[in-house]
Amino acid sequence: MRTAPTILHLDMDAFYASAEQAAKPSLRGKAVIVGGLGPRGVVATASYEARVFGVHSAMPMAQARRLAPNAACLTPRFGFYRGISEQVMALLRALSPLVEPLSLDEAFVDLEAGGAARDEESARLVGVALRADIRSVTGLTGSVGLAASKMLAKIASEQAKPDGLVLIRPGTERALLAPLTVRTLPGVGPATGDHLRRAGITTVGEIAEAGEDELVRLLGKAHGQALYTMALARDERPVVAERGAKSVSVEDTYDIDIHDRVRVGTEVQRLADRCVRRLRDAGLSGRTIVLKVRRYDFSTLTRSETLRGPTDDPSVVREAAARLLDSVDTTGGVRLLGVGVTGLADYTQEDLFAQAHLAAGAAPAEEHPEPDAAVEPVREEPPAAAGPVWRAGQDVRHTDYGPGWVQGSGLGRVTIRFETPDSEPGRVRTFRVDDPGLAAADPLPLVAAAEERSAAGSGG
Repeated sequence: MRTAPTILHLDMDAFYASAEQAAKPSLRGKAVIVGGLGPRGVVATASYEARVFGVHSAMPMAQARRLAPNAACLTPRFGFYRGISEQVMALLRALSPLVEPLSLDEAFVDLEAGGAARDEESARLVGVALRADIRSVTGLTGSVGLAASKMLAKIASEQAKPDGLVLIRPGTERALLAPLTVRTLPGVGPATGDHLRRAGITTVGEIAEAGEDELVRLLGKAHGQALYTMALARDERPVVAERGAKSVSVEDTYDIDIHDRVRVGTEVQRLADRCVRRLRDAGLSGRTIVLKVRRYDFSTLTRSETLRGPTDDPSVVREAAARLLDSVDTTGGVRLLGVGVTGLADYTQEDLFAQAHLAAGAAPAEEHPEPDAAVEPVREEPPAAAGPVWRAGQDVRHTDYGPGWVQGSGLGRVTIRFETPDSEPGRVRTFRVDDPGLAAADPLPLVAAAEERSAAGSGG
């Protein structure tokens, strides 16, 4: 393990919720919850104002609304978040060629590889400058951890939250880890934590004291040895430059189980088209089509079909997904559907016609494990419906009133708040959902607002 704290871990603070607050002046300083808004929706993230009420990620949205009834609940805008993420990742890549993104809002950076830092003081200065640059460019805040290993840098950034910087000096790691709960270590979830607790082990220090043999007896060789090594603050994992996506996928959870087989087929076709759009946006093609079906009893089935070569043709993906659906029994109802593409490449097979129309050119459908995580978190969308569907938080523009966002909709009406990232909190107006002057719009950039807030801060 290195002798200087030159591995940096950045974690943006309440990223989705903070981005929404920056984009919507009326929500700044208020409780904001981002996630699926249907009966089965879950919280993706919550602002710190909402966390005061006990709201946290992965919580059922219904429970979050009970805890914070006055919070603004918004559907995610992943395209908007991705744009901000690209700005942040560009700042990280300016520091080092070794940047390992973990998600849209989190990444490791090897500061030694880029020559940005070689000792404690230079690493700290880089961390301070990075946080200032992020605030200047995006208007958002991020927490930075600095340490001699990835595990410790991540622990440090967690301790730095929100909007802080923590540096762990080499040589102090074991003393810092000893009193922390065992759940602090990577790979220790609720089940492992309970197993260790029943054995009288609740802190990282007690893991180290128990010894490797006891950990192996309790957890098995691989897990026990790994946990004991981490408890001794040993982590030799290198920062790995950005890894390409292993799969691209989309899926929808439905508020009411779908029983009609024709409707299921229509939804699969729609998902296939969305998946291809995402594939093309990433400049990729793929060779294996994957269908995911979660049935009424929560059982999840996946099927896959491997083509002769990679494709990004929507008709090819639609037809493959339809063939896969033919092998799945949807009797009883479906609560979730997903379509994914794996075996990614940055080129497309030329013989698309043969792939689309010659079933013999495809391998038979087979059982398939869960596909890798999607390029972005899964979006919960209601089924297609007649007429416009307006979702809370969605960007819109009105011919008379300009840009705004959907505050809520129902009973044939939609309420819009007209404001921009660099305006004062705006007025609210209500329209019919089919108002001819109202249209969906692209998100407005945060740059102007960020520069204005940065200038105001420097003047103070």
